[in-house]
Amino acid sequence: MTPRPTRILLQTTIPPTADDWSIARFSLLRDLLVGAVDGEGRPLYAVEARDRGPVGVPDPVLSRLDESEFDQLWLFAVDVGNGLATEDCEAISRFHAAGGALMVTRDHMDLGSSVCTLGGVGLAHRFHSKNLEPDPRRHVRDDEETQAISWPNYRSGANGDYQVIQVVEPTHPILLAPSSPTGVLRYLPAHPHEGAVIVPAGAKARVVAMGRSLATERNFNLAVAFERGDEGGPAIVQSTFHHFTDYNWDLSRGCPSFVSERPGEGMAREPQALEDTQRYALNVAAWLGRRGIGPEET
Repeated sequence: MTPRPTRILLQTTIPPTADDWSIARFSLLRDLLVGAVDGEGRPLYAVEARDRGPVGVPDPVLSRLDESEFDQLWLFAVDVGNGLATEDCEAISRFHAAGGALMVTRDHMDLGSSVCTLGGVGLAHRFHSKNLEPDPRRHVRDDEETQAISWPNYRSGANGDYQVIQVVEPTHPILLAPSSPTGVLRYLPAHPHEGAVIVPAGAKARVVAMGRSLATERNFNLAVAFERGDEGGPAIVQSTFHHFTDYNWDLSRGCPSFVSERPGEGMAREPQALEDTQRYALNVAAWLGRRGIGPEET
């Protein structure tokens, strides 16, 4: 029997908005996943990419996610705290509890804090006003360039640049690079103010990758992996959605008008940085879908 493609929903927490981080700004990720094939040229993933419906009412897809045929939800929490209705959170939580796979990411300060009540993974995301980082010494500004943004706002670099990631041993499958001389990934896109993710108390999860602030040299978590278990399906929580945006992969794709920081050119100058980033995204999709991670996935 021919295996069916894994069904992935790429979803933001805002309605379609041209001058914001709507799903149209994740088109390179979508194209990468759609173009992934197995050794016989068969598509690995069937991808739907959408923004949420009107804010203030349940989203027609998210609020019934547990009744859908999706295998994975990649949730880009780009809202200011109101992006998920109660019904959305409850359905996503049921989806995860029943074995559905999640990749949930946000950004600095309180951006994306609507994910706080998601079962299993909500407590992994730490914000300025909700779910504060447990260490009060981290309740301080890291990036000083954009004064309107407060902690957590870890500066891994400029948009358009890359950061050298710290792989936490033992190496998690999402960080493997079979074609690399070292066997592991080295780079992810940088961002001036990344958010905070931790391992919640009692969770079957661990930090798998860390970054280092260029402003304070403080280490911070980039990704936490939740294993599949009795509590639910596998999950990855990520410190910022900018690891996946078109702008952070290719500056020529542009950004919303409110982005004021001066960009860098590291991603354009170092082809390995984009290659590692694309491999990371494919690794996440493969691991969440229980697929093998190897050079046959292109």
